[in-house]
Amino acid sequence: MLNIGENHRLIIDRETEPGLFLKNAEGDEVLLPNKYIPKNFQLEDEIEVFVYLDHSERPVATTLEPYVKLDEFAFLECVETTDFGAFLDWGLEKHLFVPFKEQVYPMQKGHRYLIFCYLDEETNRLVASSKVHSYLDNSDLTVNPFEEVDLIVSNKTDLGYNVIINEIHLGLVYNDDVFQPIEIGDRIKGFIKKTRKDGKIDVTLQRPGYRSIEPNAQAILDELQKQNGFLNITDKSAPEKIKAVLKMSKKSFKRAAGNLYKQRQIDIKEDGIYLKK
Repeated sequence: MLNIGENHRLIIDRETEPGLFLKNAEGDEVLLPNKYIPKNFQLEDEIEVFVYLDHSERPVATTLEPYVKLDEFAFLECVETTDFGAFLDWGLEKHLFVPFKEQVYPMQKGHRYLIFCYLDEETNRLVASSKVHSYLDNSDLTVNPFEEVDLIVSNKTDLGYNVIINEIHLGLVYNDDVFQPIEIGDRIKGFIKKTRKDGKIDVTLQRPGYRSIEPNAQAILDELQKQNGFLNITDKSAPEKIKAVLKMSKKSFKRAAGNLYKQRQIDIKEDGIYLKK
């Protein structure tokens, strides 16, 4: 079976007027239109293609790589709106449809939205939804504290930023743990800070606890090198100043600076910290 919305490695079976017919080991066939045929090919060659429905709702293959596939998240631009829904640019000739009922807010042309791509079982078409949290599950957590994870920034809240964890779970990065500019749709690395009994997950963008000492210490050393061996920052500096200069919390700075001092890599004086020569 050739699943819609997925990549397949298929064998070139025969050449016809509209294009090449490809097949899998089970004998299932799909057309690769002429405009996607590679310059050099032979029958029985293996080729990787993406399968979706064309304008006539027929399965068709393409060698183009879409921006999103089945059961994936992506940050896409809206290129058209209608009374029934919106259409997104996902890198293919036929745009990706977002039913009106699957939009958190009515989409606008020219704006970008975080979406989830799924298969509409009634029509067998790939469609998208901006109600991304509906496709996440925190009932059975697959992550543990201190674990490094892949994040997609979902939306801003009063507490911080909701993030999609490993494209499975929903988590929250509190404002106090944000030490770098982030935007909706950004894909970044993070760390599990805490998992709660109710299934909620706290996430941080730095290694939590004492595990963060080494990378934060290196960040301080790197900044000292850039600033000719001196930083006008001490443990009495305002948290906002430390965050602006070093992209870390005051607590993390004190731990890292203390570690560097014990290693005799820096001197700590009243006016700031000095890199030892």
